[in-house]
Amino acid sequence: MKFRDGMWLPIEGKRTEYAEDIYTATQRPDSRALSLLCPTKHVRSRGDTLNLPTVTLDIEAVFDGVISVETTHWSGAANKGPHFDLFPAGKPVDDAKISVSDKGTTISSGSLSATVHPDQHTFDVRFHATDGSKQLTSLLNRSIGFAYGPAPSSPLQLDDMRNFDHYIFTQTTLSVGETVHGLGERFGAFNKVGQSVSLWNADGGTSSDQAYKNISFWLSSRGYGVFIDTPDHVELEIGSERSCRVQTSVKGQRLKWYLIYGPSPKEVLYKYTILTGRAGRVSSWSFGLWLSTSFTTSYDEKTVSSFLEGMKSRDIPVEVFHYDCFWLKAFHWCDFVFDSEMFPDPKGMISRIKASGLVKKVCVWTNPYLGQASPVFKMAAEKGYLLKRKNGDVWQTDLWQAGMGLVDFTNPEATKWFTGCMEQLFDTGIDSIKTDFGERIPTGDVQWYDENVDPSKMHNYYSFIYNKIVYEALQKRYGENEAVLFARSSTAGSQRFPLQWGGDCESTPEAMAESLRGGLSLGLCGFSFWSVDIGGFEGSPTPWIYKRWVAFGLLTSHSRLHGSNSYRVPWTIDNDDQGEQSSSKTLARWTALKARLMPYLYAQAMEAIAGGLPLSVRAMCLEFPEDPTSWYLDRQFMIGSKLLVAPIFEESGEVEFYLPEGRWTNFFTGEVKSGPRWVRETHDFDTLPFYVRENTVLVLGKEGERRTVYDYVKDVEVRLYHVNAGAKANLVDSDGNSKGTLEVDSNNDLVGQDLLQSGTNVLVISK
Repeated sequence: MKFRDGMWLPIEGKRTEYAEDIYTATQRPDSRALSLLCPTKHVRSRGDTLNLPTVTLDIEAVFDGVISVETTHWSGAANKGPHFDLFPAGKPVDDAKISVSDKGTTISSGSLSATVHPDQHTFDVRFHATDGSKQLTSLLNRSIGFAYGPAPSSPLQLDDMRNFDHYIFTQTTLSVGETVHGLGERFGAFNKVGQSVSLWNADGGTSSDQAYKNISFWLSSRGYGVFIDTPDHVELEIGSERSCRVQTSVKGQRLKWYLIYGPSPKEVLYKYTILTGRAGRVSSWSFGLWLSTSFTTSYDEKTVSSFLEGMKSRDIPVEVFHYDCFWLKAFHWCDFVFDSEMFPDPKGMISRIKASGLVKKVCVWTNPYLGQASPVFKMAAEKGYLLKRKNGDVWQTDLWQAGMGLVDFTNPEATKWFTGCMEQLFDTGIDSIKTDFGERIPTGDVQWYDENVDPSKMHNYYSFIYNKIVYEALQKRYGENEAVLFARSSTAGSQRFPLQWGGDCESTPEAMAESLRGGLSLGLCGFSFWSVDIGGFEGSPTPWIYKRWVAFGLLTSHSRLHGSNSYRVPWTIDNDDQGEQSSSKTLARWTALKARLMPYLYAQAMEAIAGGLPLSVRAMCLEFPEDPTSWYLDRQFMIGSKLLVAPIFEESGEVEFYLPEGRWTNFFTGEVKSGPRWVRETHDFDTLPFYVRENTVLVLGKEGERRTVYDYVKDVEVRLYHVNAGAKANLVDSDGNSKGTLEVDSNNDLVGQDLLQSGTNVLVISK
């Protein structure tokens, strides 16, 4: 939201007050915080303190490299929840210090400090490395304040605030050349400078500025990040109101954010995920191919079996079969009852397809809504399980499901009932849940069961509660490390409940690129795992788009074939072409490649979780932050720290990508290229730019491996790419447990081969 009309004028309909002075700077007795009293005009005499608003700025040392900043106008305003669940694994010990010198008052939190200018009339708060090595950002003149809308003509009008909106804002400085990234799964330009961003979950597809996963965290190329500590509707002007500032605003009386210093982007994410939590471990089986029925297509047990048998006959193993919406009866979504006409024996059906060996796990689609046609609706309404209007009616809408209500998860009994529904699904043989929707949460005429929650804050936060409930139900049934979601909506902290997928994209190369940008941005917000609808959701992909998307999708952390009104089994795409470049052969090759990559992928997954990092798709700037080009690359990504991928978006197979500094080896051909440089290549459907970073010890499954779950230290292949002493690879088993480390010693010998069981083949690609 903009509050200025250019540099000089206020915007029409708003009145804005800016903090001008720092009248007092008071230390808290525990020396962990400074409280700055900031009048909205310069105070040069006692009389100036009258009829004058103030803003309070509280700066607190949180833990090493993290400082919080809270801006408050009227402190008596209620601070209703929900609030983010911070420090889920415990809070580190802080390292706080406050000192005063001729340069001002400095509060330090380990490696990060904030210095307040000593002149009362100079509003200047600088955030910098404690050792003085780097200036990060600042709060300067007219950088904090509040605004009213509409603009009052008299202060007496503000006695009744029901007629006014109150906004509070801060503006941090942007340096020359600084870029901004993250803020959730955003489908527009990767660098957010110049954009207005609204953090408000919406079901808007992948082709607009709306997003399913709005995350109130952004990462700067200068080595710091900012986490905005509210699930409320946050508006950001990122170099778009003032070109040299990032403005953050919310409706309300207070705004709190944390400044997190790296200095590397990996260190920033590590510290950010101390605040908000890290991804749970996902089982190795979940990395295999997921096959869906698609959305509105017609299917029954015979259809499902034919799909799975067709995949097996084409040498395409399916790990998980997913039943989308129409496992439920039309108009009954989502009462968790199988449509008895189409699936008269759901438990037997699931048992049969598992017993056939065609699939190991089964997933079903759910959402937190309940259509009024279902008999369950009446029960849920009578028991108070559904969100209500202020007059006591059940809140209902005809958008999506006729007369649907929304499960009120602030009611413990509603949560207990919903969890019970999950348990009944597990009893039927369901292993995983697709938690769809959760974005269209009303905020106007609603009354939650818990009267202490703010409906506006519940809009985004609902996705956290919804996914947490289902994830914990899965953990309770199957074990802590066996819970796997396929979630669409998220907010900060939702990375704890993997995994997330990219929503409703079209079957076009442009939408594939949009999806990649969304995955890259989400990964820079602490989300380790991400997937996408292979082939695109809306529409019917042409064979070339399908095959290019297959290559992209099988190199993301999780891989699912899913569509809207058309199937995604490969033989329906190209009339069952039998050629070597056919859809079926292409899918078989890329599925097999992912199976071979599992020893590397799963070891990297454990490292990604520990560091709060994305596994795949990982933005290039995380691995090469000192390369300015890496902060603009949004058509390629890393899988873990060692493998570079550039999806192909052209029918011709032409692709242009960037290799950072160092030697890079083509995985398929062994050809070596040196960076930094831009490269152009042309590929058939069985390859794409897939390069191995120098100094890599790469552990692969054996040639011809088709399974996702196997012994990752037995009959493996180890490749050495331009290795030097110290190059290493961590080994894990298929449960993610550490089995040791392979490491190149000072003689360029590979140490740790005794950890590998029979049949291991070591290939020196290049020393």
